[in-house]
Amino acid sequence: MRIAIAADHNGLALKTRLIEWLTAGGHTVDDRGSHTEDTVDYPPLCADVCRQVTGGGADRGIVLGGSGLGETVACNKVRGIRAGLCHDLWSTRISRGNNDSNVLVLAAKVITPDVAEEIVETWLTTPFNGGVHARRVAQIAELEHSERQERSPRA
Repeated sequence: MRIAIAADHNGLALKTRLIEWLTAGGHTVDDRGSHTEDTVDYPPLCADVCRQVTGGGADRGIVLGGSGLGETVACNKVRGIRAGLCHDLWSTRISRGNNDSNVLVLAAKVITPDVAEEIVETWLTTPFNGGVHARRVAQIAELEHSERQERSPRA
């Protein structure tokens, strides 16, 4: 699987570990930054990963931050993204199985590296359940579309 990944300064060490682990697992990983421990703003990193996913450059995206909360908000501003912040395996299964998330957000200050690997493995291997959940995902997409239409300047 092709995975775009990015982290702010809080998630840099965990990102490095996950890149090595994912690559060893046979995945193609595109490291979109940050590459230093200098403080960096996360919204541009989130937008970059999300655009890789929506544009077809990556099958899925992973974003790491301190709490992951701001990253989740930023990612979900990109049309077509369903980002889920996961702290445990249960929320990870729901994120993929019910919400068909295409971006995983991890909180580097909340979870251990071992738990992060378990979450990523579960997220990559959990299929979307479809059924009633497909209807709901379609409703989310429609909500996203209608919100953008309402905000468009009118002639």
